[in-house]
Amino acid sequence: MYVPKRIFFTKGVGRHKEYLASFELALRHAQIEKFNLVSVSSIYPVGCKRINIEQGLSELAPGQIVHAVMARNATNEPNRQIASSIGVAIPADTKMYGYLSEHHPFGQTADLAGDYAEDLAASMLATTLGIDFNSDEAWNEKEQVFKMSGQIVRTFNVTQSARGDKNGLWTTTVAAAILLA
Repeated sequence: MYVPKRIFFTKGVGRHKEYLASFELALRHAQIEKFNLVSVSSIYPVGCKRINIEQGLSELAPGQIVHAVMARNATNEPNRQIASSIGVAIPADTKMYGYLSEHHPFGQTADLAGDYAEDLAASMLATTLGIDFNSDEAWNEKEQVFKMSGQIVRTFNVTQSARGDKNGLWTTTVAAAILLA
């Protein structure tokens, strides 16, 4: 049974005349271009420890198959605002899994996209934990309810935003959570 024990987060942006090349450049900026990324769903594994990117990268080899939760967005529309965000919600109960969310909006700043992704992850965890909350409330109000419940210990987000290249080159953003054994 493979259950990741460590996780690191990264983000990047790339610009190129070709869509695929702009994605490759975003992965390079995020320092994960040399791996075979396998997209997985959004569960933060029980007991998974967050490590920094340098430590995580030092344990990987070029060509290695790597599991990742990734948000990705792209545009070739000049000045179009895009973002890619991973939201994270970790429960206080160390025997419980958490949530990762992916958000990839148009027209949102990094702050708005990050708050939304964080809210989404925390809301998914809250419903699993049976925390009663009003889903229509603003994130800062829900955040207080979640934290006051004592059941959600930590939330955060990793977000990359960019404006579309003024000359119409493809602009791609990525944010990723990389899961390690």
